[in-house]
Amino acid sequence: MGAASAAGLLAALPAAGKAATATAGDLRVEWLTGPVGIDSLQPRFRWVLTAPQGARDVQPGPVRVIVASSEAFLKTRRGDIWDSGLVTGSALTVTPPAPLNLASHTPYYWAVATEEGAAQWSEPSQWVTGVIDGWRGRWIAAKPDPVQTPHVRGQTMALAAPEDTVLPIFRTDFMAEAVTRAVVSIAGLGHFELTVNGQPVTDSLLDPGWTEYDRTVFYCTYDVTRWVRAGGNRLGVRLGNGMYNTERVPGRKTKFSQSYGAPKFSLHMTLFMADGSVRHVISDESWQATEGPILFSSIYGGEDVDARRERPGWDTVADSNTDGWRAALEAPAPKGQLKAQPIPPVRQHRRFDPVKITEPKPGVFVYDLGENFAGRPDMVVRGPAGAKVRLRPCETLAEDGTVWQRSFNAGPEKGWVEWNYILAGQGDESFVPRFSYHGFRYLQVEPGEAEIVSIAGQFCYADLTQAGRFDCSDPLFVRIHKLIERAVLSNSYSVLTDCPHREKLGWLEQSHLNALTVFYNRDAITLYEKMARDIADTQKADGMVPGIAPEYVQFLNPDGSDADARNSPEWGGAVVLAPWAAYRQYGDSRILRDAWPAMQRYAGYLASRARGHILDFGLGDWYDYAPDGKLGPSQLTSRALSGTATYFQVLDTLARVAHVLGQPGDDYRLCAAEVRSAFNARFFNPGAGSYDRGSQTANAMPLALGMVPDGQGSRVLDALVRAVRASRNGVTAGDVGFHYVVRALTENGRDDVLSDMMSVTDRPSYGYMLARGATALTEAWNADPTKSLNHFMLGHAEGWLFGAVGGIRVDFADADGRVITVAPRPVGTLNHADVSHRTVFGDVRSRWRRKGGRIEMDVDIPPGALARIVVPGGKVSLVGSGRHLFTGRG
Repeated sequence: MGAASAAGLLAALPAAGKAATATAGDLRVEWLTGPVGIDSLQPRFRWVLTAPQGARDVQPGPVRVIVASSEAFLKTRRGDIWDSGLVTGSALTVTPPAPLNLASHTPYYWAVATEEGAAQWSEPSQWVTGVIDGWRGRWIAAKPDPVQTPHVRGQTMALAAPEDTVLPIFRTDFMAEAVTRAVVSIAGLGHFELTVNGQPVTDSLLDPGWTEYDRTVFYCTYDVTRWVRAGGNRLGVRLGNGMYNTERVPGRKTKFSQSYGAPKFSLHMTLFMADGSVRHVISDESWQATEGPILFSSIYGGEDVDARRERPGWDTVADSNTDGWRAALEAPAPKGQLKAQPIPPVRQHRRFDPVKITEPKPGVFVYDLGENFAGRPDMVVRGPAGAKVRLRPCETLAEDGTVWQRSFNAGPEKGWVEWNYILAGQGDESFVPRFSYHGFRYLQVEPGEAEIVSIAGQFCYADLTQAGRFDCSDPLFVRIHKLIERAVLSNSYSVLTDCPHREKLGWLEQSHLNALTVFYNRDAITLYEKMARDIADTQKADGMVPGIAPEYVQFLNPDGSDADARNSPEWGGAVVLAPWAAYRQYGDSRILRDAWPAMQRYAGYLASRARGHILDFGLGDWYDYAPDGKLGPSQLTSRALSGTATYFQVLDTLARVAHVLGQPGDDYRLCAAEVRSAFNARFFNPGAGSYDRGSQTANAMPLALGMVPDGQGSRVLDALVRAVRASRNGVTAGDVGFHYVVRALTENGRDDVLSDMMSVTDRPSYGYMLARGATALTEAWNADPTKSLNHFMLGHAEGWLFGAVGGIRVDFADADGRVITVAPRPVGTLNHADVSHRTVFGDVRSRWRRKGGRIEMDVDIPPGALARIVVPGGKVSLVGSGRHLFTGRG
């Protein structure tokens, strides 16, 4: 919010007594709480205001940020590393104007003072730097990189031999005396697990996150002081393939096969000694390597482990056995630049125990875990050495009650997804895959000679803070929210995957069309900043943005040209539209500045493909629902309509981004106007007051994007409503179009239509998914069991549930400076709602209830925020922080 806008709103607030004392809380560096491994020399410092209960109209004022080299120095209220001095205005974030003098692997302490004069200091916080002054570790591997012959990425690779799929383990010893602090950074490709004296340094999974490895490689940093002891110590490393090395083997599912190289890692450890000296432990040829117990590991096909190959204590100094160990090989470094991982890790968050066990065939048991989720099996088993247990996951069962992997595009013809465990014969043995996860509800278990002690499922997803809660009087709406939330979480990893089983790819249309869906559920700014870099890293020299980022597989036609799935404006437009959505939600222009060059290149690319300002290529309104039930490229709406509308949206948004960044934007605005004119000349039917063939998508997109000719808006809205009523309130818009249907109806006050669409249960809709037994959002509106049953792309309804039923909207691009608006829309038979959303200011809560012919509203606005409240019936109030009660008509 600009200072002028904030001042204007403050002037509009009712007079109040002396403002309550506010302090800074929830201190964050680079959006993270107490992070370890930040490599920025100009980190962003951010906080929220806290105030005594009952305080009202608490607004940010002048602040001071200090950064110190020790907590003791911080207590003197001086910053020997940096002192911002008094920062006037209404900031809740400060960034140093010049690089700070920071050292690698070092903790720094900071605090924020509020209240000019009688300063109120926050509690101290800290962060630990990553590698600032030069990476020392070498890249090492257990075997050489495979020889790469010319090929299309992801599409041509020979079958891997069984002896080549075994994953390596590594170890090294070091001496330590009087160590006061030990910090280690490691980049392990595709994934790694690191131990110090046999102790895992983290409970996170699948580190580091997936990137375009030829451009960027992440490293992770850990403070391991607690595990380093005086005398001898040992580091142990396990490596997994992940997306870095996807191998094709007979009988196992894979989406694609591609190797950037053999699994490898680089490690840089710093030991700070009591005498002030510093020592380093690094990866080099002195490390030992051997093959571990993981015989096969695929991010798609599962994982096989032979527990007889385990080496107990191998990563502790107690094990002196050198049999089978050999010197590690120095490996060529990946092409990508090493960067500190900027996103929260993936962790286990819930555990699902079986709700039912069946035996559809002798010796074949099916465990129903009750819900569809993304994660891993967790098994305890006992039996003789050499006994083998096979686990096969699925989302739904075949008619005979056995596993059916059709929704994975897997099975007997395309290769199975499975986990295999060979017992060591040592009592109760625990098996959890280390480098593989999948989406599933059922586990088919074939124990053979073994006895299953227990089976469970671990629900795993990125550790993004919960940002929203939704409840209302309609149980169906609540169930729809939970259906969507489950899909959001199941697909929140280091990219926003479309599904957690057959693809796991970062399809880009979701990142902008479902941005509000993500933001209302989770604090995802770090993930969006990371994905914006993925897109820029993936962009081609001519400006084209592929449909997935990172682009692990190129979708090409037989003649080598781009397939529609590789190059579609509705997908590539994410380079502009996803960062813009993140800016509107979080108010930090860094993501726009970083993406600006890629945005401009993409606009130029689209201009080169346009013919008379019309774009006619790509997938169009993917998975729209036509009467014949076919699913795939757009059937009801011309792809040129959605492509050209997206082109307009890209140009219009670029003009807005330019304004925020202080860049010239008139050319984009003028070009957008030309595209709008061409669009209407091509697709608008003045006689019918509708677009194209009259589909939901065709009328919703121009209406939501402001493309409709002046004076024709009500007619196009009527055409959209007719299209909905013609399908008996069912959804026919697809992956792209339904986003705009929700927007167009919400922004034009037709919540009654959306409510009717959300209430349908007997034909393709959210309710139909639930009626068919879905526990996560499905890929298709008709819940087709041959398609994905845990898919993210149709989750657009959250924008209406939170933004209209609850009425909470956040927009840092609002022209009037109204960042927060609370404007609930009591609709249909709803008689109450209780919705909350965590913004950058803190929690906004909107509760309303019908009472007689009135609507009673109860709204909480966090300290530091200003809000516009729209009471049902039309009353508008401008308020500051605190709890506010209103009464409206309803």
